[in-house]
Amino acid sequence: MGEIKVGTASWTDRTLLDSGWYPQTADTPEKRLAYYARQFPLVEVDATYYSPPAERTAELWVARTPPGFTFNVKAFSLLTGHPTRVGALYKDLRPQTDKKNVYPDDLPPQAYEEVWTRFLSALDPLVEADRLGAVLFQFPPWFTIKRDNKQYLLEVARRCAPLRPVFEFRHASWFDGANRDETLGFLRQHRLPYVCVDMPQGHRSSVPPVLEATADLAVVRFHGHSDKWTSKDIHEKFGYKYSDRELRDWAPKLRELADSAEQTHVLMNNCYRDYAQTNAATLAGLLDAD
Repeated sequence: MGEIKVGTASWTDRTLLDSGWYPQTADTPEKRLAYYARQFPLVEVDATYYSPPAERTAELWVARTPPGFTFNVKAFSLLTGHPTRVGALYKDLRPQTDKKNVYPDDLPPQAYEEVWTRFLSALDPLVEADRLGAVLFQFPPWFTIKRDNKQYLLEVARRCAPLRPVFEFRHASWFDGANRDETLGFLRQHRLPYVCVDMPQGHRSSVPPVLEATADLAVVRFHGHSDKWTSKDIHEKFGYKYSDRELRDWAPKLRELADSAEQTHVLMNNCYRDYAQTNAATLAGLLDAD
């Protein structure tokens, strides 16, 4: 069985800071990240989806964590085709527009290329310190299974090389009927890591919990089962705490998945108060016990 690392998709959420999970002595960003890194070997950086990181920030992440700690970094929204706030773009690359949000086609080609270059370059400190695990590309609900989109996955892999992009879909077409085998076969053929998800079903963005490894790295993200999945309030959307029984049911499935990969990353994304941290600790304990 390959190595399994368990962590959460945030360590700075406001409700987490209010929950009391951090000891009172962890009263600065530096101390909080250092404390988190003593509890878990892995974290996902979610903030980079909303605003691209600065290289100095990545340097601080390295300085505040021990060797062997792993950061997975979520790709900037523009690079996955999501609407992106003009104010989130690098100041010198912002287009002259009255729009609040822009898409890749709203930028001149050279500016779009520069966003890619700067985003990936900012991760250099993590790469040099061997702290970068993967770059998460979570695609929008309108990113359906079709030739152009599969080609974009290959383009992302080329742009990121030698970094490891991992791919999460939010449209059921990728797994409808025979599309399931087509999707998994395409990813395996090109050694593209697939992000398995546990999430609410019955929505436009719902993808079934298909646990498959398509490369030497497998990733599983737990989004919870909130009955308010469509809420624009992120804490309502992800405010779900897994029961111990649910986690016990997941542990053997994750061990089986890890048999098919060299490394498996398991991330709790139910980021409300200390739900993710508590569930991650419980799940890690179950995996260790198994």
